[in-house]
Amino acid sequence: MSFFDLPTAWAFVIAFAVFAYVVMDGFDLGIGVLFPIFKPGNERDTAMNSVAPVWDGNETWLVLGGGGLMAAFPLAYAVVMPAVYAPLIAMLLALIFRGVAFEFRWRDPAHRAFWDVAFTGGSVLAAFAQGVVLGALLQGIKVEGRGYAGGWWDWLTPFSLLAGVSVVIGYALLGACWLIMKAEGSLQDHAWRWAGRLGIATLSCVGLVSAATPFLEHVYFERWFAFPRVLFTAQVPVLVAVVGVLFFLALKKRRERAPFLLALTLFGLCFAGLGVSIFPHIVPGALTIHQAAAPSASQAFTLVGAAVMIPIIIAYTAYSYWVFRGKSGTEGYH
Repeated sequence: MSFFDLPTAWAFVIAFAVFAYVVMDGFDLGIGVLFPIFKPGNERDTAMNSVAPVWDGNETWLVLGGGGLMAAFPLAYAVVMPAVYAPLIAMLLALIFRGVAFEFRWRDPAHRAFWDVAFTGGSVLAAFAQGVVLGALLQGIKVEGRGYAGGWWDWLTPFSLLAGVSVVIGYALLGACWLIMKAEGSLQDHAWRWAGRLGIATLSCVGLVSAATPFLEHVYFERWFAFPRVLFTAQVPVLVAVVGVLFFLALKKRRERAPFLLALTLFGLCFAGLGVSIFPHIVPGALTIHQAAAPSASQAFTLVGAAVMIPIIIAYTAYSYWVFRGKSGTEGYH
């Protein structure tokens, strides 16, 4: 297998899009998860204003990842979607309801308490559903011939629930670290306190999921522990430990930017660990990227489009973050 063929290139494009979504929408959802701990009024308004200019653009990456999967690996798309319809539908409904709450809490102040609950509920459910989908994918999907052969509830297992809770906690950590950068006063103090607690919880969840993953499939165990491969894969947990130590040192020294960057690094290492477990499979235990790939002509054509659009998306995203840099205030969203 070449690392420069079309299916591999598309696999990296989709992986990049998914990771970009996690990085950019993760802290956004995390703020929604943390919303109930903030005081109504200035704290909640500032927290929401910190993501107001960028929250909807962040989800561009989710669309790119899903669309890329359908275009480049239609067989995998056809197999995976029926296996996780329930959590995916829940995620989409949660994102819609959350977006409505984002707008209505400013325009309908008489019912702001209700919209705050809707914002939190949508954020928690969306994050949890994403983790459940990841857990369901990792634990394996039943495939017969070229179709999904499992049941409606196969995604619902202790491991997928653990993954769902882990993503909620991890996103909350990103949200707290984002507010350390963007907020001041009492809101920033809340973010400092919760970042430490959530850092411990996130590292604990990473440890639990990592300990369980090699035992889901025999091939996972071999990829992590077979010699001499273990000499390379062992670097991932070592780096996680190093990043964890640096994270808590940054909190202790009251650094404003370092905790967020280190939390993103932790997510990147987890993403690398996911790649170690499943690559070159796109449906673990069932389909490799080459078995699920669209015809080469289709992949080449769509890859050209992706090569044009991705830099544009990165450019306007970077510009929007640059324009709205600095501390957030309490002024209204509109």
